[in-house]
Formats: sequence, C-alpha cells, structure tokens
Amino acid sequence: MRTILGVLALAALAVGAYVLLGKPGVEHAAYALRPDDAEVRALGEQVYARHCASCHGVQLEGQANWQSRNAQGLLPAPPHDASGHTWHHPDELLFRLTKFGIARTLDMPEYRTTMPAFDGVLNDAEIIAVLSWIKSRWPPSIRQRHDQINAQSIRDSDR
Repeated sequence: MRTILGVLALAALAVGAYVLLGKPGVEHAAYALRPDDAEVRALGEQVYARHCASCHGVQLEGQANWQSRNAQGLLPAPPHDASGHTWHHPDELLFRLTKFGIARTLDMPEYRTTMPAFDGVLNDAEIIAVLSWIKSRWPPSIRQRHDQINAQSIRDSDR
C-alpha cells in the first residue's frame, strides 16, 4: 500500500510540475520558423514585400554600407540573405527583435535605429511567416547552421 501511495504522490508531483512549469519545449515551438511550409512562406513573402523590402531589399540584400553608421549615427538596414547576420540568431531572438524592436528586446532604451517594432502592426503568425520566408531563401548550408544555432539556444535555455 505504501508503494502505491508513493507512486501516486510522485505522479501528482510530476503533474503539478508539468502544469506549473509548462510542457517542455512549448515556448520554443511558439517561435519556431517554418521555412518548409509553402502556405507560411507565401504569407511571409507578402508581408516582406509590404513591410520589409523597402529597407532590407527585394532580394534581401540590405542597404549599402550596412555595417557603418550613417551621418545620423544610425546603421543602415542589414541584409537578410546569407551575407548578413540574421541567420546567426535563434528563432526566438529574431521573433522578439521583429516584434518588440532592438531597444526593448536587448534592454537598451537609448539605442537608436530606423528599424520599427512591429508589435501592433503584424500579428505573431505574420512575424513567423516573414522570418520563415527569409530563412527559406538561405542556402542549405546556412539553414543547417541556423538549425544548429537554434538547437544550442534551446539547450542553453533549458539549463
């Protein structure tokens, strides 16, 4: 009888931890890009054309001299193709930078940029879609490296 009660107590603790802490991996799944989903990519391409291409370029090429501050002290829009640094960041960070902007995401309130925060402009599905479309344009080797960056980020955050 004590064994049964012990097992039930452990099961209750496990269920309680699951409810309190959430299902493992759910927070990561919410931000996971879906570059292989044709419907998501199609939406992302439309969103990119409407909200991103004017600065980041129709071909994801970014603005000239994107690594050097201009006369106003601002960095031009970086490329989102393989030559840029977008793929160096895990999905969750890319999502937060797009939704909340650089200053809020990185807790740097004085940081100045021309990159707007898209919270209230795009919904979460549109943000995931545009980032998924961008990722779909990277060569396979860059996509694989980005997947490795995501995996490492998830391992680090689960510690």
